[in-house]
Amino acid sequence: MPRKPPLSIDRRILHDMLTIPTAPFAEHLVIDYIERFCARRKSAKLVRDKVGNILVHIKQGRRRFGRPVCLTAHLDHPGFIADRMTGKRRLRAFWRGGVPPEYFVGSRVRFWADDRWIKSTVRSIKTITKGGRRRVETASLEFGKDVPPGSIGMWDLPDPVVRGNRIHARGCDDIAGAAAMLCCLDRLARKRTDCDAYFLFTRAEEVGFVGAIAAAKLGTIPKKCFVVAMETSSQLPSAKMGEGPILRVGDRTSAFTPSVTAHCHAVARDLAASDRQFAYQRKLMDGGTCESSAYCQLGYEATGLCVALGNYHNVDLRRKKIGLEYIDLNDFDNVVKWFTELARSPRSYSGRDDTLIKLLAEIEGDYKTLLRASVKQPC
Repeated sequence: MPRKPPLSIDRRILHDMLTIPTAPFAEHLVIDYIERFCARRKSAKLVRDKVGNILVHIKQGRRRFGRPVCLTAHLDHPGFIADRMTGKRRLRAFWRGGVPPEYFVGSRVRFWADDRWIKSTVRSIKTITKGGRRRVETASLEFGKDVPPGSIGMWDLPDPVVRGNRIHARGCDDIAGAAAMLCCLDRLARKRTDCDAYFLFTRAEEVGFVGAIAAAKLGTIPKKCFVVAMETSSQLPSAKMGEGPILRVGDRTSAFTPSVTAHCHAVARDLAASDRQFAYQRKLMDGGTCESSAYCQLGYEATGLCVALGNYHNVDLRRKKIGLEYIDLNDFDNVVKWFTELARSPRSYSGRDDTLIKLLAEIEGDYKTLLRASVKQPC
C-alpha cells in the first residue's frame, strides 16, 4: 500500500493537541505540551499566572507596533475527574461541563491513568438543578481495575481522524482553537516575522470562564492589549461549516467591543484582498456565551473569532448519542492566517472604528451645506 504523506506542521500540531486528555481543572497534560512547544521557540516567552493560565508573548523585528492583540483560547473540554473507588469494580467520578443527562447512562468512557486508557461504562448518575437546568454532578462507572483519583475521563471515542475535509476528534472545543494559536506562534517564530502579540491559554472555561475571569482580575492580560477570544462554536443555519472562520459580533449574552470587531474585520478584508484562498464570515453567534463577554465586562476591549463545530459537546443530535466533534480544515487553516495577520498587520488598533469614522465624515461633508441651508428654506 502507498505510504501516506507526512503531516504538515500545522496538521501535526492540531493532531497532537486533539489527542491529549483534558477536562476542566485538569488541563495539565495540554499545558505540558504547550510549555515544551514554546521552549523550542526562543522568541516565545511563556509565563504562568497564579491560577495556572499560560501567557505567551512574542515580539520580533524592528517595526514599531501600536496596541498588541491578545489571542485567547481555553484548554479544557467537558469531561470526568476520578474521585474514588466505591467498590471492587465501581468508580465515582465528578462530571464537569454541559452535556444533557440523558446521554450518560450506558455511554462508554475512557480514563487516562498510568500513561494509558482504561475503558468503562456509565452505570448511573446523580444530578443537580442549577439555574433552572438539570445537570449531571457525579457518575458511577464500572471498571475491571482501580482507577487513581484525579484521573481524566473523556468519552470513549477514537483519536483524531480526517474524513474528506473535516477532522473528527474526542474534543475540538476548544483544543482546536488553542492549536490554531500554536500554529500561529510557530509561523511567526519560524519565519521571524515582525510582530507583537500575546497568546493566553485559559483553564476551566467549561464550568463558566473560571480561568478567563481570574486572568482579567489578576491583570494577566496586559492592559494595553485588545483581546480576541477564539472558540469552536456550534454551527448555525446562518454560520455554516466550510465557509470560513467567523468574526463574532456578539454571543447570547452581549455584544462585543465594536471597535475591536471592526479592526478584526479590516484585517480580514486586507487578507482576503491578497489571498484568494482566505474566506471568512461575520455573524452574531448567539448559541451560547463565550469568554469574550467576560473580558468585556471585566475592563477589556474584546471581540471573538470561532470556527463552526459539529456535534457540539459530543452530542450527536441526529443519532441521539455521544459522538465525535468535528470542524472543517479549511476553516482551521484560515483562522491561523487571520491570527497571524492580527499579530503582524501594519494596521494599528486605535480603539476606534476608523472606517466608520471616515464614512461619517464623508457623509457630513457631502450634505453639511445643504443641511444648514434647508433650516431656513426647504431645498
